[in-house]
Amino acid sequence: MSRHLLVPMDDSEPARAALEHALEWVPADRVTVVFAVDDLEADYGSVVSGDDEPDFFAGVHEIADEYDRAVETTVVAGSGVADAILEYVGEADVDAIVMGSEGKAGVSRMLLGSVAESVTRRAAVPVTIVP
Repeated sequence: MSRHLLVPMDDSEPARAALEHALEWVPADRVTVVFAVDDLEADYGSVVSGDDEPDFFAGVHEIADEYDRAVETTVVAGSGVADAILEYVGEADVDAIVMGSEGKAGVSRMLLGSVAESVTRRAAVPVTIVP
């Protein structure tokens, strides 16, 4: 049986650390790096290019090359970042999630709480949090 691992990415240092941890320590046949956006955020268009892949996915592939691993990349949107991640987990038959302890900070993070905490509380699959 193949194992599908999901690594949410937001171009923060904890997210990059989570990707490195996943590639080095977690056995998986498939690794998908997902960039999740809140479909209500005004800067959605500026984050996602015409081919639906943020520029930093190039950095993701560079990290994967360092570990001699292949990764898939995708962009998902939902009613919130955590919701988008969790919807993808259900749709893509993900077996586990490895994510950074915190990502980009700001007023929305203070008001709404941590995405990592929300995903951990609500996920139907194991979640590993990397500091």
